[in-house]
Order: sequence, then structure tokens, then C-alpha cells
Amino acid sequence: MGPSSAAVVSYRLGGIDGVSVEAAKWVGALRALGLAVWTVAGEGDADRIVPGLGPWTEERPDRPALAAALAGADVVVAENICSLPLNPAASAAVTRELAGRAAVLHHHDLPWQRAGMGDAVPDDPHWVHVAITDLSRRQLEERGVAAVTVRNCFALEEGGDRARGRAEVGVAEETRLALQPTRALRRKDVPAGVEAARGLGATYWLTGPAEEGYGPELQEVLAGAPVPTIHRAAPVMADAYAAADAVLLPSSWEGFGNPAVEASVHRRPVVVGPYPVADELRALGFRWFSLGEVGALREWLADPDPGLLEYNREAVRRHLDLADLPGRLEEVLGRLSRRRGGRVRSGGTAGGSSARP
Repeated sequence: MGPSSAAVVSYRLGGIDGVSVEAAKWVGALRALGLAVWTVAGEGDADRIVPGLGPWTEERPDRPALAAALAGADVVVAENICSLPLNPAASAAVTRELAGRAAVLHHHDLPWQRAGMGDAVPDDPHWVHVAITDLSRRQLEERGVAAVTVRNCFALEEGGDRARGRAEVGVAEETRLALQPTRALRRKDVPAGVEAARGLGATYWLTGPAEEGYGPELQEVLAGAPVPTIHRAAPVMADAYAAADAVLLPSSWEGFGNPAVEASVHRRPVVVGPYPVADELRALGFRWFSLGEVGALREWLADPDPGLLEYNREAVRRHLDLADLPGRLEEVLGRLSRRRGGRVRSGGTAGGSSARP
């Protein structure tokens, strides 16, 4: 008999960051499997807020409140809080609370993928580790942690309003618009995004806030930009994708790179930076432009080939359809039930096609 309830715990939930977005999809999929699900976080929009669990805080975690928030859950899903030490005390508190109980550690990032964050993740015979890419799964297994890959999944609905999206930022229909739908962090490479917009002859639109101390540098980059720039949140992301003529993801590092896939759902051409996971996703069939191919994209925009956009959208449907997520998580929960009697002997991919270890 499988679990009937689950608690999903993270540093923060309910925001626009990738962890929050994907955690919400998992909550929906677990509920589709019939589980009662509640969310726990240090900040944001969660059913239960536990002081001291948020990222980059000096407040000590309230361990009794954490225990009470997770009490009664047949399985706990730890969304990156045991993966990336953005708050080491919170990571340690959750790790201690999960010791000896059924848990799924959903790894969006791993500490060795960020400078100065360590080279290990916690493990326990009662846990199943889930990576969002084969790259991360292999890196876990190289460190002795068995894992399974469940890639991020995406709803295939579009529904964006181009005119409304452009009106939100005051851009006329005849203006070419290049959208970078990311937060502003050094690894998101905003200067490369601005340069790509210049190469396209486009206005540059950055939607996310500056974080991790990047604000002053961002102001300098935008002030010196050779193209018109917009730094403003999109009230409706579907409208922002519809408003864009091209989407930019110039990052040097992404745990996955949701905007490139989301742009493909919305039938928009994409410029993708040299982050390592991009090659893994391209192997699924995506045809994205590189930063060195901005000129080719400019030519494409002058004479668009809709077939390219349909090809990319079909790659999402085949490999990353959100409708398939409940089935993939059902396999993960099955692994969890089996692991209670011993360690999983090998990793692999839950659902879909992927290289085996």
C-alpha cells in the first residue's frame, strides 16, 4: 500500500524561482495520485511557515515547529533544501528530521555545481534521490548516492495575449522584442543577453529581480546598454512569451533552464547560452540558437520558418509533458516503498527516455 499523504518542504515556495515553480507541479501531480499534500517553507506562500528555514537568514530554525509541520506525512519531499546549502542550519535541521523516515530528495541544484558550497549531499537508506537531469544523476552516483532522473515537465497550454503583453511594457507592435525571463544573477549573464538583443536589433526585456548582490552591477549594465532596455516583471508570463519575438537564456549555468522549454511551448525561437545541461536537452530534439548564432536568428526573424517552432514544441510533448508527471512520480513512490527494505541498486530515469547509468 502506497503513501496517502505527503509534505513538501523547501527554503521558500510560491515564488517565480525554478524550485518553487517545479515544486508546485509536483504538488499537483501528487494530488492527482490521490495523496493529501501540504507545503512547508521558511518563507513565501506555503501552508505552514517555519521560522528559520528561509534562505540566507541568520535566524535559527525552529525545530519543534518543523517537526510539527512534517508530522503525519507518510512521505516528505525535500525540494532542494537538502541539496544546496543556502541556509546550512535549515538543511541540517531538515536532514535530521528526515533521518529514518520515507523521503524523496528532489535535487534541482547540487552543492558542487556552485562555487564554495561543498561536495556532498546527505543520504539515508529510507530515501530516494531524484535529479532533474542525467548530468546531476551521474554526479550523484559518482559520489556514491543512487539516484533517478525525473526531468522538469511543462504544461502544453499557451494562452498568451501578444497585444496585452506588449501594452504592459509599452512596446509597439513594430518593435522587435527580445525577452530574458530570468532573475538577474551573475550566472544568468545579463550582459550577453543585452548583446544578443543588440545583434537582433531588439529592445531587451528582463523580467526577474536582482538577487545575490547583483543589483549594482545590473544597474551599470542596463544603463550602458546599446539598446532600449526594460526591467519589469511580467504580470502574466504567457503574455510575455506571446509578446516576444525571441527569447534569451544566455546563462553560463542553469540547473535545467526552464525558459528555453517554456519558449518552445509558446512557439518562440530561443537563444541559449553555454550552460552544460543545454546539450542534454538538445539531445531530446530541441533546435535552439546559440549565442554565436544570433546573426542566423536575425535572418530567421526576417523570414520565419514555423516548422522550427513546431519541431521544438513537439520535443516538449514527447519528453517533458506535464501530463506525464503523475506516472513518473508513481514510479518514484514505488521505488521508495521498495527501498524501505534495502537500498536501490541502480539509478535511471523514471518515465521517458534517457541514458541509463
